[in-house]
Amino acid sequence: MIRKMNKTVLILCTLLFCFTSLYKSAHAQKLYTTSGGEWIFQSGIIEQNGERLNTNMRFTMWFHANENVHLDLGNYFGLFSGISLRNIGFITDENDIKTKYRSYNLGIPLAIKIGSFKDKIFLFGGGEYEWMFHFKQKTFADGIKRKHNEWFSDRTPSFIPSFFAGVQLPHNLQLKFKYYLKDFLNHDYQGSGDFSDYTGFTKTRIWYISLSVQVKNSKLKKNVAKTENIASRQL
Repeated sequence: MIRKMNKTVLILCTLLFCFTSLYKSAHAQKLYTTSGGEWIFQSGIIEQNGERLNTNMRFTMWFHANENVHLDLGNYFGLFSGISLRNIGFITDENDIKTKYRSYNLGIPLAIKIGSFKDKIFLFGGGEYEWMFHFKQKTFADGIKRKHNEWFSDRTPSFIPSFFAGVQLPHNLQLKFKYYLKDFLNHDYQGSGDFSDYTGFTKTRIWYISLSVQVKNSKLKKNVAKTENIASRQL
C-alpha cells in the first residue's frame, strides 16, 4: 500500500510540474485558457470469464470540469494541455443483478489541434493520464441496494491512460470521443464482501462520447463584468 502511494505521489508531482511549466509559459506569452465541463455518454466492452456482459449506457453531467492552456502556433496549428476532473464508469445488467461502477478521476491531457482558430473550428487529438482517486459501486439484487465507497481503492488501477479525438465547433461547442487503454477494474481484486470478487472479469475497457461547452476565460470575465455593470445600474 505504501509503495503504491509513493508511486502515485511521484507520478502526480511529475504531471503537475509539466502542467505548471506549460501554464507559466502560456501566461508569460499572453496565451489563453479555457474552462468547461462535459455531458458524458459512457459504455464499454465488459467481459466476464471471456463472455460479453450486457451493459447499459451511462449518462453523467456531474461533476465534470476542466481548465486548459492553449498554445496557438499560428492560425492553423496548436497545442493544449490542462487539468480535468470527471466521473467515469460503466453499468452491467445481467441475471437480474444491476451493478454501477464509477470513479472520480483527476487527469492531465496533452493534445494537438488543427483547423481555423479564427473561425473557431478545428480538429484535435491526443492522450490523457488520469488518477483514479475515489471509487463507488452500487449493486441492485433481490430488491436490495448495496453501496460501497472507497478512497484510493485497490479495486481499480491508480492511473489509467486514454486517447481522445474530437472537433471544436463555433459557439464554443465541442464533441469528443475517448477510449481508455487499460481495464477500469483490477481483475486480481478479491474482497470479503458480497459482489467484491473481480477475478472473473477478463475485460473492462470503457469509452465515452461527450458534448461540452468550452469558454475562453477572457471572454468569460468580460461577460461577468458586463453583467455586474448592468446590475449596478439597476440598483
